Amino acid sequence: MAGGISEEDIQKVREANDLVEVIGERTPVKQRGRDFWCCCPLHNEKTPSFKIDPALQLWHCFGCGEGGDVFGFIMKTEDLSFPEAVRRLAERAHIDIAESGGRKSIGSSRKARLKAVCDETSQFYHCQLMRNPGSDASAARSYLGARGLGGEVPKTWQLGFAPGHGQLVRHLSAKGFKPDEMVQANVALSNDGGKLRDRFYNRIMFPINDPQGECIAFGGRVVGKGEPKYLNSQETPLFHKSQVLYGMDKAKAAMASTGIAVVVEGYTDVIALHEAGVRNAVATLGTALTMRHIRLLSRHAQHRIVYLFDGDEAGQRAADRALAFIDDSMTPEAGKSRIELAAVTLPDNLDPADYVAQRGAEELQKLIANAQPLLKYGIERRLARHDLSRAEGRAAALADALQVLAPIKDSMLARDYAVQIATSVRAREQDVIDQLEHLKAPKAEGERDDESAPEGFERAVAPRRPARNLPRAEINRRRFERQLLTLAARRPDLALLHADALAQTQWHEQAHAAIAQSMLDVLAEDPAASSARLVTEASRALPDAAAVLTSGTVSETAAPEQLAAFLVEELAIGDAEDAVGALRAQIADPSRLDPDELEMLYEAVAAMQQDLKRRRAAHKPLSPRS
Repeated sequence: MAGGISEEDIQKVREANDLVEVIGERTPVKQRGRDFWCCCPLHNEKTPSFKIDPALQLWHCFGCGEGGDVFGFIMKTEDLSFPEAVRRLAERAHIDIAESGGRKSIGSSRKARLKAVCDETSQFYHCQLMRNPGSDASAARSYLGARGLGGEVPKTWQLGFAPGHGQLVRHLSAKGFKPDEMVQANVALSNDGGKLRDRFYNRIMFPINDPQGECIAFGGRVVGKGEPKYLNSQETPLFHKSQVLYGMDKAKAAMASTGIAVVVEGYTDVIALHEAGVRNAVATLGTALTMRHIRLLSRHAQHRIVYLFDGDEAGQRAADRALAFIDDSMTPEAGKSRIELAAVTLPDNLDPADYVAQRGAEELQKLIANAQPLLKYGIERRLARHDLSRAEGRAAALADALQVLAPIKDSMLARDYAVQIATSVRAREQDVIDQLEHLKAPKAEGERDDESAPEGFERAVAPRRPARNLPRAEINRRRFERQLLTLAARRPDLALLHADALAQTQWHEQAHAAIAQSMLDVLAEDPAASSARLVTEASRALPDAAAVLTSGTVSETAAPEQLAAFLVEELAIGDAEDAVGALRAQIADPSRLDPDELEMLYEAVAAMQQDLKRRRAAHKPLSPRS
C-alpha cells in the first residue's frame, strides 16, 4: 500500500490512464511503427528522443536518460510524490480510490478543498490591497510603490494585504469553508477554546504557487516595524518548503528556453527581476536551498543554476551553506546528468532588486553570465578568509580550501583545482595533490537521512555513478546486468522463468541488486504483474530504477527467449569466474592454510575450472533473428 492507497486501486488507476494520451495532453506525439515519439517534456530539445511504448505502457528519453510508467511521468513533470501522482491520475479518470481508514476520495479531493481555500484567500487579500481604504492598506501600497512594485505588478503577481481582525475567517466562512479546512491550509489558527483567528495580520501578502500556478501557501511581509519581518505558511498537506520555489510557475518557461535558472533569496527580488526582463528567477522560502530544489530546477534549466547572493552578512552565510551541494554531479565524469552550479555575490551589499533598479537588467545579466562555478567560488571564498602573506595563514588556507574539494576528491576536476590552490598558497603541487587524496570524503546523500525524500519512496541504496577507468570486462558485465533487468521488465514471463537466476546472480551494481529484489517481490505476490507495475514498484524502492528498466535496447539482436537465456548464462559464468578468483586468492599464500584445507581448495579450483571450460565452450554468441 502506498500512501494509504491499495495496490488494487493503483492498478485500476494505471489501466484507466493510457500513457500515450496522458503524454499527448502535454506535448504533441507522433507514431513511428509500433511506438510513439515526442520531444522530451523534461528537458529542452528540438529533435524527438522520447519514446513511448503503448503495449508496455512505458516511456524512455534517450536524451536525458529518464524513463518510467504513467505514474513516473506525472511525478517527474509535476514534481509529485507517488501517492500524489496516483491521486492526480485518479482525478483525471474520475475514479474513486479508497484510502486507509476506509475513506473514499475522488482523486485528491481534500487537497482540492485546501487549494480552494488558498485560492479564495488569495483573492480576498488582493482585493484588500487594491480597495481597502484603511491606513494600513494604504501603507502597504506605498511600500510596494516605493520598491518599484506598483502599477500592474500587484495584479500580475496577485499581491495582497492581510488586514487581520478575523476578516479573512469571516469571509471564508461566508464562502462555505469549514474551520478545519482553514486551519489545515494554515490561513487561520485555532485557540484552546476552538475560536478561529486570522494567521496573517497587517502584512503584504505574496501568494506562493505550485509549478502549475495553483496557490498553495503564502508569505507575508510586515507593514512598518514588527517581528518577524517575513512570515511564511507552515508545512501543510499542500506546502513543503524544501520542495517549492517562489516564482517557479512563471519562471519555468524562461528556464527551458535559456537553459539557466537564477536563484535569489526574496519575493521582491524575484518580482523585480521578472519585471526587469530576467524571467528565469526563483527564490527559496525561508529555508536553505535543498537537493530537492536543485533536482526540480535541473529539469527545466538544462545548462546552469546560478545563485545570486546578497553582499550582506546573511547573503554570505547563504553562500557558505551552498557549498554543501558540491558532489559528483558537478564533475565532467557525470556525463549527461551533470549539473552545473554557479554563484556570484552582488557588489556594494546590494540585493538583486536594488541592483537591477540602480544598474539595470543588462548589467545583472552580465554578472549572471560571468558567474563562477560553485567550486571556484567556494575555493576563493575559503582562501580569502586567511592572510596569505603569512606562512601560518597559507597553511590554514590550504586546509580550508581543500575541504571544498573533498566530495569530488577522485575527480580530475578536483586535481585541477588542487593545482590552482597550490599556486595560491605557494605550495608544491604534488604535496597538495597528496593531501587531496588523503581527504575523507563526506557521506553521499544516499547515506544520510533525507528529510526531503518524497512521500511513498522507501530509502534504498542510490545507484552509484559509473566508476572511472573500469576494465573492459567489468564494463561489459554491468551492461549485461542492465540488459537482463531491462528484458525482465519488458517480459515479466521471462522474469518468472529465470527467477532463480535473478535471485542468485551476484550483482556488481548495488542498484541492480535492489531492482532484481523488487521484481522478485512483486512477482511472488502477483505472477501476472504487468511491465508497468514492475517498473512502478522498482521505482518506489529506488527512484532511478525506471531509467534502467526502460532503456529498452536489448531485444533487437535475438528472440527475447534466447537473449534471456544467453544473459543468464553469461552472468552465471561471470559469477563462477569470480568464485574461482576468490579461491585462487586463498591458495596464493599456502603458509596460511593447513595441508588438508589447501588440498581441498586445489581440488575445488580444478573442478570449477573444468566446469567453466565446458560452459564457455557451450556458451555460443547469439545469432541475429531472421
